[in-house]
Amino acid sequence: MRQYEMFELKFRGTAPAGSQASVNLEAVFAAEEETVRVKGFYAGDGTYIVRFYPKKVGHYTWKVTGAVEAAGEENCDAAVYPGMVKAEDTHFVYENGEPYYPFGTTIYALAHQSRELIEQTFGSLETAPFNKVRHCVFPKHYAYNHNEPDFYPFEKKEDGSWDVHRPCYAYWDHMEGIIHQLGKMGIESDLILFHPYDRWGFSTMSMEDNLVYLDYVLRRLSAIPYIWWSLANEYDVVFARSMEDWYAIEDFVAENDPYHHLLSNHNCMKFYDFSRPNITHCCIQTSAMYMTGHMMERFGKPVVFDECEYEGDIEFNWGNISAFEMVNRFWKAYTSGGFATHGETYYSEDEILWWARGGVLKGESPQRIVFLREIISELPGFLKPWQEPIYEDHENEPPGASVERFMGIKKSLTEEERVNLEWKDGQFGGHIGDDVFLKYLGNQCCSVSAIRLPEDHAYKVEVIDCGK
Repeated sequence: MRQYEMFELKFRGTAPAGSQASVNLEAVFAAEEETVRVKGFYAGDGTYIVRFYPKKVGHYTWKVTGAVEAAGEENCDAAVYPGMVKAEDTHFVYENGEPYYPFGTTIYALAHQSRELIEQTFGSLETAPFNKVRHCVFPKHYAYNHNEPDFYPFEKKEDGSWDVHRPCYAYWDHMEGIIHQLGKMGIESDLILFHPYDRWGFSTMSMEDNLVYLDYVLRRLSAIPYIWWSLANEYDVVFARSMEDWYAIEDFVAENDPYHHLLSNHNCMKFYDFSRPNITHCCIQTSAMYMTGHMMERFGKPVVFDECEYEGDIEFNWGNISAFEMVNRFWKAYTSGGFATHGETYYSEDEILWWARGGVLKGESPQRIVFLREIISELPGFLKPWQEPIYEDHENEPPGASVERFMGIKKSLTEEERVNLEWKDGQFGGHIGDDVFLKYLGNQCCSVSAIRLPEDHAYKVEVIDCGK
């Protein structure tokens, strides 16, 4: 057993007589200052598995009860892996304290492709700048994504409906293999639990079936460190679910994950309520990157633009922005203290588009994002949004008069007007205390620029060419 790595116990037994998803199998792992109770799961072929994620170094005892009775003890050695990613204030860190800057990409139906295509995708990721991948548990039916998967999360009943009490073990072994392969490359799996783009009936399952499915997911995958839970892709257009359903799903995931992985919910039109205590970060779809500072100020949590449109050339407006604009949006997010997720949608006659199925990256933005990642990673800390002080240019007024007049107008604004004023284009910048100030000029083409810094400090100014 090793700290911050999944530990697994396997047992042989008789197959469950009833549900093969909600089996009676529990374990208690105890060490000095740590006692954790977990549920085990049935993995098929007479095999029961209990998984544990140890956070402390030392001596553990364990006891398994239910379908299998067993007890034992293990020594937990010091960590090699940095641990799970956690939200801390408005940024992310690994459990060992190392900073984590998410540079994500989206491959929705990664797990539902041929082995050949998946391996090609892994090859592309090995040379890409991405350390997080958004992908789905359920297959996806949408434009440029019509292939039929080899297998599904559940077996079927005689009437053709899905039997959530009979997991398809080949599918879950396959999904785990993908998650572990990504993890070995230092890539987090932002695992999407539900979505609306469906021709198989997964998006319209009953709430009872949804909770059985989620229970199996949590029993089986929670001990894997490099997983985030995304409740949905575009939760607000899963029309079979009400807001009360989403809150119930959120509560169930939070209460049944003993290790409390990162948890959020992705929107189409209406942002989820990120003020909810279970929600660890803001996962948003918008191209309004100026909202970074406002969202951080409002929720006090990390802000991730997990969908800010895609570099590509397909017919949909969200899928045909230029490589320059993709990179521009990344710089706007990161220089303000937020984060962003890449996507690519270049037309292909074989309908293999990166955003949906993976394959080969064709665009220019990834190599430009490498440069941004290098800049951000070299900073001595995490950026906070920075609004440059107002420039006083009224020669005949007493000092501060223009500022006072400006503030008077500002106080009269509505919330929406205030946000648009404070975080509009041309106002992207971040700071680390009084030590570092980063100002992003974006698509402004000025030959002369000014930056207003705190007095009584000496600064070295470096001009960064984002086009490198």
